[in-house]
Amino acid sequence: MIDYPSSARWTAVTAARRPSPRISPLTAADWPAVRAIYEEGIATGQATFETAAPEWPAWDAARLAVGRLVARRGQRVIGWAALSPVSSRAVYAGVAEVSIYVAAAARGQGVGKALLRALIEAAEDGGLWTLQAGIFPENAASLALHQSCGFRVVGRRERVARLHGVWRDALFLERRSSRVGV
Repeated sequence: MIDYPSSARWTAVTAARRPSPRISPLTAADWPAVRAIYEEGIATGQATFETAAPEWPAWDAARLAVGRLVARRGQRVIGWAALSPVSSRAVYAGVAEVSIYVAAAARGQGVGKALLRALIEAAEDGGLWTLQAGIFPENAASLALHQSCGFRVVGRRERVARLHGVWRDALFLERRSSRVGV
């Protein structure tokens, strides 16, 4: 009879054997993999109000140049993060909205935390002083990830928009830099 480790121990043992993801800049060549991961997130119904991933030109135009990152295992993209401006007004030039997505097969393996930490560093290096995120209250994993990286819930936007005809709330989180704009 084979004595298999408990599922919690098995997960910890196998996770310890996985190499840390390599974080690198996101390029147009990464778009097919990034889009596929984005579509996985959209399909959950818990990641975004979007119902379809845009084409590269639209996605590219809506994101800041700073903080476009992918996580890789070997050559495979397993997650991505990017920043979007919150306003075109100059006074908000140091404020950006976070997007972070991890491939379904790589969730729960520290990929999100590696990406978010790298994103925060890139944002601060780029002069951003506040990062914000809107997260569905039901998305406990994303909430925990953001809070573990210094984000705090500052409010709840009740019935802020509809997804597939259903009104949804979104928690509003922010992280203020301790080194930019102090």
